[in-house]
Amino acid sequence: MESLVHLGEGFLTVLTPMNLLWVLVGAVLGTAVGVLPGLGSAMAVALLLPVTFSLDPIGAFIMFSGVLFGGLFGDSISGILMNTPGNSTAIAGSIEGHRMAKDGRAAQALATSAIGAFAGGVVASLLVVFFAPSLAELATLFGPAEYLALALFAFVAISAVVSESVLRGLAALVFGLAIALVGIDGISGAARFTGGLPELFDGIDIVVITVGLLALGEVLAVAARRGTKEDTRVLPSTGRLWLSRREFRLALPAWLRGTAIGVPFGIIPVGGSEVPTFLAYGTERRLASRRPDSRFGRGAIQGVAGPEAAGNATAGTAMGALLALGLPTSATAAILLAAFRQYGLQPGPLLFERASELVWALLASFFVGMAVLLVLNLPFAPLWAKLLKVPRHYLYAGISVFAMLGVYATSSKILDLVLVLAIGLLGFLMRRYGLPVAPVLIAVILGPLAETEFRRAMAVSEGDPAVLVSSPISISLYAVLVLGVTGLLFARLRSRRRQKAVV
Repeated sequence: MESLVHLGEGFLTVLTPMNLLWVLVGAVLGTAVGVLPGLGSAMAVALLLPVTFSLDPIGAFIMFSGVLFGGLFGDSISGILMNTPGNSTAIAGSIEGHRMAKDGRAAQALATSAIGAFAGGVVASLLVVFFAPSLAELATLFGPAEYLALALFAFVAISAVVSESVLRGLAALVFGLAIALVGIDGISGAARFTGGLPELFDGIDIVVITVGLLALGEVLAVAARRGTKEDTRVLPSTGRLWLSRREFRLALPAWLRGTAIGVPFGIIPVGGSEVPTFLAYGTERRLASRRPDSRFGRGAIQGVAGPEAAGNATAGTAMGALLALGLPTSATAAILLAAFRQYGLQPGPLLFERASELVWALLASFFVGMAVLLVLNLPFAPLWAKLLKVPRHYLYAGISVFAMLGVYATSSKILDLVLVLAIGLLGFLMRRYGLPVAPVLIAVILGPLAETEFRRAMAVSEGDPAVLVSSPISISLYAVLVLGVTGLLFARLRSRRRQKAVV
């Protein structure tokens, strides 16, 4: 009951003209960036991070909530109409969504996506409202060893899951940890990897890293592909913008199942919504195979409904894990954690006490943002599709200028522009050779935390490493990690044997 009281106070904060404007601006900008192939919701947050520094913290995070969920829906628009998902989290829903579009049912596919995103996001946000304070209380049991175990869990789990090769995922993690080490060591005061430059004593700014790795890295990757044969034809969004009674009956169970699949994955560090969206798609496909009238392969509405609900449900509960535990379970959550730190805030158990007004306003803005997106996207999705017709060389040139201006505006340092270019080149090379980007971001954000907690644990125990596995929480985290990675390796080995057997 106390949670509902706090949520009501959050709604009072959000439902003011200025804060409603920030929700609307965030939803529009998030959708506009998300709809562009290769950008997606994580890059929408990264690009807009410098823009919000002039806002008060509540206004900035209310805007971010609109950007987050708007970007997720924008990812799906380009996947359905162009078969080029804005982000990997929209791939599963685009499989049947694009087939529906080719069958002349693009508008119904977009409507299914919008309603599914709304349903999954609302249910997940309700769970966060009721259970995030309990998670925060649980987090008070964590000491240095437990936080180190949590960080290592996030490192290895994300590195192993988001890449087809575990070695590539771990290589990306090492790059991130190397970047995180730049600057003055907080405990010893020694300068590390600064090259004697005083500008680097404070480390590399997270805005420089996210904009360079995500925005500029993608721009360079797109430029390298210019002139290659790519299917860029955009299908028109034709047909009615609502679902028939029969379509709604088919989609409703898929929305519910997708939400149930996506909710638990938000608090598990698996790098985002890729795993739950494909699980939801596979579930719907298996269930539909028992029906004689299955449309899978020709545009099944359940194949859009399940993954879309799963993706937004995962994003919603990921915010709960971020707020209550300070644990970013995806690249987008890692960038939002950086945004909290820019305002001098540390997500975790104390956030609900030290910044209660901000936390509950942010949670209330989830509901308002998703309602705004539903109103925006059901009738106006065809208009968003017009952005896909902008020539790419103009579009990505504009993104580059916007990104560089944003970075320079935050620090007024020429060195930061050089670093953006260098990190952008690193992002391009990672994409070129199949290294995932998410582990780099997670390592940059959680690397300093892991180092600090490890050294604290060693100091408290006077150098005894047994302290790292001396509590039930840390032992449980390491056990789950070992079991999960072992299961993943066996599954991949089995998949490779099957492929060799087919060949």
